[in-house]
Amino acid sequence: MNRNLRGLGILAALSIAIVACGPGASASPSPTEAASAAPTATPEITEAPTLTGEITLWHSYGSGGGEIGGFNNIIAAVEAANPDLDITVVEQPFDQLFNKWRTEVAAGGGPDMFIAPNDSLGQDAREGSLMNLDEWLTDNPALADFLPVSIDGSKVDVDEDGTGEFYMVPESLKAVALWYNASEIATPPTTSEELLAAVTDGSVKLGINQGPYHQFGWTGAFGGTLLNEDGSCAAADGGFAEAYAYLKDLKDAGATFNTDGAAIDNGFKTGDLTAIIDGPWTTADFRTAAEAGGFELGVVPIPAGPGGDANPFTGTDGWYINPNLDAAQAELAVNLALALTSAESQQVMVDEAGHIPANSTVAITDPITQGFADAAAAGLPRPQGPTFNNWWGPFGNALNEIVDTGADAETSIGNACTLMDEASGL
Repeated sequence: MNRNLRGLGILAALSIAIVACGPGASASPSPTEAASAAPTATPEITEAPTLTGEITLWHSYGSGGGEIGGFNNIIAAVEAANPDLDITVVEQPFDQLFNKWRTEVAAGGGPDMFIAPNDSLGQDAREGSLMNLDEWLTDNPALADFLPVSIDGSKVDVDEDGTGEFYMVPESLKAVALWYNASEIATPPTTSEELLAAVTDGSVKLGINQGPYHQFGWTGAFGGTLLNEDGSCAAADGGFAEAYAYLKDLKDAGATFNTDGAAIDNGFKTGDLTAIIDGPWTTADFRTAAEAGGFELGVVPIPAGPGGDANPFTGTDGWYINPNLDAAQAELAVNLALALTSAESQQVMVDEAGHIPANSTVAITDPITQGFADAAAAGLPRPQGPTFNNWWGPFGNALNEIVDTGADAETSIGNACTLMDEASGL
């Protein structure tokens, strides 16, 4: 049987009708509901079971909050539909997840699958620690409604025509945006000029996570381009120096900068800060803090700049498969991944965890999630080429030089580009 069609058939057989499984049609789930760590109900299954065997998966959703609650609901639904499928679920600390996976796979072991962002998808694919999934996913109708950015984010060496090789089953999208305290800020700034003016006059108490990932979106707002077509650094051609200099202006105007992202998050949760740039993974925690603090939350894309809309990195989270598996076990893992990323499963993670769905047919009713979806739509798909790994260090150092010491922005960016290209052998 064609494995693509088999994957679709299994998805149809696993169609889940979610009932009493979470906030559902509520426009904004309450913090108590969103933070529930246990399944709220057993979803109703509409078809007979189809998956059989034993499988082990890893995740790093944490011991509480909306993500683990939604994930538990999905696992419970699949297990209820498939009594002959034995799923072993193991939680791993996120900061150890990738290294532990690589180490165990290299030794010939490891779990069957794990879910994680595409932070190092290209590197891991090139190093052989991920299974190539083209056999099952290329032209698979099960992915027909998935957003192009999620498909591209699951591939390596994607060209202008979208051709590339699958190494992941996409589940959700991630991009940072501007969280704001809606009880203190009635109308959030929509341009870089408005934000700088609001920080200057004190009407916005801005917190900045001082790192190249969280603040990358400003480079697009000032017209910057990260990479040339050959993978070499394009940042010195304009936009990056202006963006980093703007961040220095924000600091001089009174914004709070910290390389400890947790400290910035805590400042927002306590109300000391009224706006920060962070991602949807903080949704459950921020809702809990807002309920306790008696304030309302809002999310909008990072303000636009003179060069256009901000373009934060749009990452894709999804399921990776162990390259050590034999064909039958690999196919079981892929089809389980497709069930865990079905429209019904993604709806649970949207409603309960604030995920941005990879599937375009999944409804977003929560304005917080919609704000992040808007940010992701305008974002830059996270590059997966071999030179991108050499961007982080030089540009993180350049950001620190400019913000902390007042170094000339053009000089720092030029030096960073040179270091990046040297590390890439260009």
